[in-house]
Amino acid sequence: MIAASEALDRLVAGNRRFVAEVRSHGSHSQTRRLEVVEAQEPFAIILGCSDSRVPAEIVFDQGLGDLFVIRVAGNIVAPSQVASVEFAAERFHTRLVVVLGHSQCGAVLATLEELARPANTQSRNLSAIVDRIRPAVEGLLEADHGQHPDALLHQAVRANVRVSANHLRHGSSVLEQLIQNHSLLVVGAEYSLETGVVEFFDGVPKAQ
Repeated sequence: MIAASEALDRLVAGNRRFVAEVRSHGSHSQTRRLEVVEAQEPFAIILGCSDSRVPAEIVFDQGLGDLFVIRVAGNIVAPSQVASVEFAAERFHTRLVVVLGHSQCGAVLATLEELARPANTQSRNLSAIVDRIRPAVEGLLEADHGQHPDALLHQAVRANVRVSANHLRHGSSVLEQLIQNHSLLVVGAEYSLETGVVEFFDGVPKAQ
């Protein structure tokens, strides 16, 4: 079992390689594919957005069997996402969970637009995603005093990540117990579409 601190260090190092355009070798090879046929031991769980520009394995320069990735628009936390995190944490003893948001998130932007100008054209399913993001961002919109839309979106993306991370920390007895045992760590991060850099900003131990 890889400790959460070591797993976080691996992700940070992998993102640095990605930004520097220096890929690791062998993680996508046919040899590696055969190595993980019988079992997997992912060292981190990534709950990220479905945005096509933010594939976790690539931005963290990881390969087959390294990451247990859950992707959903707006990196929201619903029962199926919680269950997926629980499954990986219990089955594979993975001890790091990362909620990965990203700049210019379309789902967060859609929520801000819906709050500012409610419409009746959204499908019930899309509305379910917006409703998950709404509590994280509506306070920001109410407090907005004419700030630039990009600044508001940036704050909203981070607020949404924090809410999702807190939901995982406090919305599951399984995860709560693992956290209390000081083995599971849930952190929040934001990927910059502009720079490729992942910034870990929520729940990160001070030593990091």
